[in-house]
Amino acid sequence: MATTTSSAPARSTDLLAPESAGRRFRNSLATVVVWTCFLIAVVPLVWILGTVLVKGFALVTEPTWWTNSQRGITARHVGGGAYHAIVGTLLMAFVTAVISVPIAIATAIYLVEYGRGKKLAKIVSFMVDVLTGVPSIVAALFVYALWVTTFGLQRVAFAVSLALVLLMIPVVVRSTEEMLRLVPRDIREASYALGVPRWKTIMKVVLPTSFSGIMTGIFLGLARVMGETAPLLILGPYASAINNNLFSGNMAALPTMINQDRNQALDPALDRVWAAALTLIILVMVLSLLGRLVARFGSVKK
Repeated sequence: MATTTSSAPARSTDLLAPESAGRRFRNSLATVVVWTCFLIAVVPLVWILGTVLVKGFALVTEPTWWTNSQRGITARHVGGGAYHAIVGTLLMAFVTAVISVPIAIATAIYLVEYGRGKKLAKIVSFMVDVLTGVPSIVAALFVYALWVTTFGLQRVAFAVSLALVLLMIPVVVRSTEEMLRLVPRDIREASYALGVPRWKTIMKVVLPTSFSGIMTGIFLGLARVMGETAPLLILGPYASAINNNLFSGNMAALPTMINQDRNQALDPALDRVWAAALTLIILVMVLSLLGRLVARFGSVKK
C-alpha cells in the first residue's frame, strides 16, 4: 500500500512535466514576441521625437517664437515666430470641437440608449464606419465642392473646420459609444425603478459616469485633426500674418507653416520647419494632459 501510494504522485508528476514544459515554452515565446513588437513600435517613435526635439529645440525656447508671426520674414531671414500659426490651429480646432462634439455625443447616445435593434441605428452605425475610413483629402474635396463650387464662397478657415468636423465626429462617436456601453445596466435600471425618465437618467447618471472616457475620446479626436494637412492646403491658404477672423482672409496653421517652409531649401526655413513640428507636438501633448486632468477631477466620485 505504501509503495502504491508513493508511486502515484510520481507518475502524475511525470505525466504533467512535458505539458508544463510546453506551457513554459509557449509563455516565453509569447513574451519575446510581445516585447519585440513593442520595441518595433517604440524605436521609430523615440527616433522621430528625438530628431524633432534636437532640431527644433533652439527656436522653440526663444520667446519671440511664441509672440511673433512670420510677417515680413522670408526664407533667407532668421527669426520670426509661430504665434500666427498657433492661434490659427487653436481657433480651427476649437470651432471643430464646438460643432462635432455635440453631434458625436448625441449620435452615440442614440446608438446605445435608443437605437438597439432599429434599422435606423444600423444605418447610422454604418455611416460612422464609412466616415472613419474616409481620407482627409476626400473630406476636404467634399467641403470644397459644396463651399466653393456650389455656393461660390471663398476659401476660409471656417471651411477647414467643416472638413475637420467630418474627421473628428467618427472618432468621438466610437469612443463615446464604448464608454456608454461600459456603464452597468443595473445603474440605469435602478434609476428607472425610482421613476426617473430615460432622458434624465442619461443626463444625470449615464453621462456623468462615463465622463472621463468621453473626455479622453474628445481630446483624442482633437489630436487627430490638429495635425491634418490636406484640408488646410485645399481650403485654407497659408498666411504669414496674424488673422483671427475665421470667415475672412487666409489663416495660418502649424501644418501649413511646416509645408510652406519645407519648400524652401535654406537653413532658416528648415529650422522653422522643425520648430513648428515640435510646437505642434507640444500642443497635442498639452491637450492630452489637459484631457486627463479634466477626466480625473471631473469624473463621478464613488
